[in-house]
Amino acid sequence: MIASKTILITGCSSGIGYCAAMSLKNRGHNVIATARKSKDVLRLTQDGFTALQLDLADSDSIRNAVKEAIKLTNGKIDALFNNGAFGQVGAIEDLSRDTLKCQFETNLFGTHELTNLLLPLMRKQGNGRIIYNSSVLGLVAMPYRGAYNASKFALEGLADTLRQELYGIPIYISLIEPGPIQSDFRKNSYLLYKANIDYKNSSHKAAYDKMAARLQIEGAAVAFTLPAQAVIAKVIHALEANRPKTRYYVTIPTYLFAILKYVLPTPWLDVLIRKV
Repeated sequence: MIASKTILITGCSSGIGYCAAMSLKNRGHNVIATARKSKDVLRLTQDGFTALQLDLADSDSIRNAVKEAIKLTNGKIDALFNNGAFGQVGAIEDLSRDTLKCQFETNLFGTHELTNLLLPLMRKQGNGRIIYNSSVLGLVAMPYRGAYNASKFALEGLADTLRQELYGIPIYISLIEPGPIQSDFRKNSYLLYKANIDYKNSSHKAAYDKMAARLQIEGAAVAFTLPAQAVIAKVIHALEANRPKTRYYVTIPTYLFAILKYVLPTPWLDVLIRKV
């Protein structure tokens, strides 16, 4: 019999977040599903979830959501799944300061703020689980994903440091490292690319044309793409196992690049990534 836990999940409007919320709810866990847009919160409520509005780019929204979650749970939240994120594409030299800042506000700063607000509860109750949804791009950097690469590299650094600082306290930190997963991620990235990158006047226009075509492909755009459920299996283990792992790799590319990063000289790895 699985002991029911209360878990707050960010980014539940679709994809990995929604799949995680549904899967954990079906396993008997008490899920607080959050989303940025009110229409998505309403839909989650209609689907039977305890749902809250939480925009990781807005400190007030984060604090309000935490207050509501504390009221709903009488101050006992066993786990946090930091899933909410997005991917801004574009060459480094085409990223404005504001565009890069926007990427970090959600993927790093908001995630950090939310985690710090819930940590005192976990310390008080003497246990907890904090699960970060990172990426293969938190392990290796790929061209035209610089903003996203940087945010995930930074997230990995925060998570690894937090794990060491919490040593001796049963609050476990786990990183999920997905590779290509079926979701709306590419569709949303394409919209942000159109909105924030001056692709028509860029020195990278030729590369952008190819990239834009890939972003608009329906379904899997690359080999070894897996459904969101492949990620959820790792989330379940990180939440329920007596000894959760510090890192969970998902998809063949993630396993491969995690190894190659340490065995190949950097120039060789660069060549391989450019070919991918």
